Amino acid sequence: MVPPMRSGTVAIVGRTNVGKSTFLNAALGEDLAIVSPLPQTTRDTLLGIAHINDDQIAFIDTPGLHRPRTELGRRMNATAVDAARSTDLLVFMTDVSGLTKKGKSKHLLPDASIIQSADRDLLERLDSSVPTILVINKVDTLKNKTKLLPYIQALNEAHEFVATVPASVLKDDGVSGVLNEIRERLPEGKPPYDQSVLTDRPTTFFVCEYVREQILRRTRREVPHAVAVTVDQYDESPQIDRIHATIHVEKPGQRAILIGKGGTSLVAIGTSARERLEELLGRKVHLKLFIRVSERWKDMPRQLSELGYEKPSGKTPIRRPRRNADFDSTAGTGDEDKGDPSTADESIGAPASDESE
Repeated sequence: MVPPMRSGTVAIVGRTNVGKSTFLNAALGEDLAIVSPLPQTTRDTLLGIAHINDDQIAFIDTPGLHRPRTELGRRMNATAVDAARSTDLLVFMTDVSGLTKKGKSKHLLPDASIIQSADRDLLERLDSSVPTILVINKVDTLKNKTKLLPYIQALNEAHEFVATVPASVLKDDGVSGVLNEIRERLPEGKPPYDQSVLTDRPTTFFVCEYVREQILRRTRREVPHAVAVTVDQYDESPQIDRIHATIHVEKPGQRAILIGKGGTSLVAIGTSARERLEELLGRKVHLKLFIRVSERWKDMPRQLSELGYEKPSGKTPIRRPRRNADFDSTAGTGDEDKGDPSTADESIGAPASDESE
């Protein structure tokens, strides 16, 4: 007997920096979502569609729940909670960081106090009628494994889970176990998305995300979280996509850091972001970056909306690229301009070129 086709939506929820986006990428087999060691990397929900045999899982990656200090943070939290209310299944992800800190958790018996407060807050807000799978990530970092069972028991006493999977997502350990638990519980039905569709987010979304990802990886202190990115121009063609994007910062000093000496930092950001886009799209990209100071944008509702932190613009699906053997994502675009280092038009293998806004 042929097993029935199954499909459904699964929201990945949890506090910040527990590995939700890393899990999404592992489940998809594509580096779709941006990742960094910094908390609050994910700001928007992201749909990623996994095709496993005849089954289809529409994953929704969500921002990590945290204590917001800005209007942006409040919107991120609201986005995460809303996503959890409209799915067939939930994956609640946490990690063992609370068990590995010195002076923390000497408990060998289940105790609610070993659950981190952000986890408790989110568990209280979850809809108990939605089947939820508990994933405990980063178990490879826990030297004293005797702490794991009491932790699992405490979490299961705080919320009813249909399954529990310890995992080390970064090492691809436990990912298949989570996928199997999900597939068993998906409703029967024909997949709503074509086999080639990877996400419903428009390409402009990933331009902003991949530029921001490079800033998160290359800068420190307040700079990474003071940045937003908008796309000013996008000209698409079969041979090459030409894109102009603006990086918004809150202070002139942050602008200077991103530019770097002679524009070198901005060029490096653009180069790495372009390579990420070319890998996703399977074609060449010409990316030009500008920087603008937009003071207090994280607390201004109108500016937040203009910067895209409200409703996604467009639903053009991105399909899995058919990569041409002759296409080399490390090759430069061959475009050059000269000018003000507050903008950068990067080219691999050629001098960095800049142009004023």
